[in-house]
Amino acid sequence: MFAGMIVFLFAGFPVAFSLTFTGIFFGGLGVLSGLLRADFFDILPIRIWGTMTNYTLLAVPLFVFMGVVLEKSGLAEELLETMALLFGKMRGGIAISVVVVGAILAASTGIVGASVITMGLVSLPTMLRRGYHK
Repeated sequence: MFAGMIVFLFAGFPVAFSLTFTGIFFGGLGVLSGLLRADFFDILPIRIWGTMTNYTLLAVPLFVFMGVVLEKSGLAEELLETMALLFGKMRGGIAISVVVVGAILAASTGIVGASVITMGLVSLPTMLRRGYHK
């Protein structure tokens, strides 16, 4: 299955479609070989609808939007500069502050992926300007 997904990815398909095509392809192979019943595919629309109506996943694009707003308004840069002052001349002060704020954000929201993306959008320009390697 992993090799099939890699083939789809290298063919230029997005990750979501690669995962979907791989699952359907190997599910079809399971049905054709007699290892799976075709009834399992009847549940597929219900699972897709359940994922689409999951309110927890709604927070992911909103957190990304929040990160973009913080970065474009300059507020995030000021916050990181203030956190760097808090750590004084400690080496890696901004990196430590990004980790601390990211951990607090991830723990408070429960969505780690959105927190990572938000902290990346917010902290990358400031860290590059301060001389951190890309």
